[in-house]
Amino acid sequence: MVNSEDFTKRIEKIMGFYELSATSFADKIQVGRSSISHIISGRNKPSLDFVMKIVQTFPEVELYWLLNGKGNFPPVEEQKISKNENAPSAPILEEKVIPKKIKSQQHKEIEKVIVFYTDGTFDAYHS
Repeated sequence: MVNSEDFTKRIEKIMGFYELSATSFADKIQVGRSSISHIISGRNKPSLDFVMKIVQTFPEVELYWLLNGKGNFPPVEEQKISKNENAPSAPILEEKVIPKKIKSQQHKEIEKVIVFYTDGTFDAYHS
């Protein structure tokens, strides 16, 4: 059985990731706005139809994670940096999933990349 409180937290995480209000989230998954309100408030439990609309609308959301909280959202892919014998060991970088609305802007060229380090220093790379 799905824990309603935990399910609500996962819905809020999805809305935060895609920067959606409850109203825009309801519109996006094509459910009534009151459905979202009732689920978030704990008044109603999500129906199977409701859950499936989320998974179909947002393919990055894994069904098992949505229902049970096991797995990752957003999905994380680890990318290992090649090691050089003279260089210190490099950390594993996490690649974040880019929302679809940002992917459509990928035709733009990168002008500058700034890397901030935990010691307060930074490196700037220009194209």
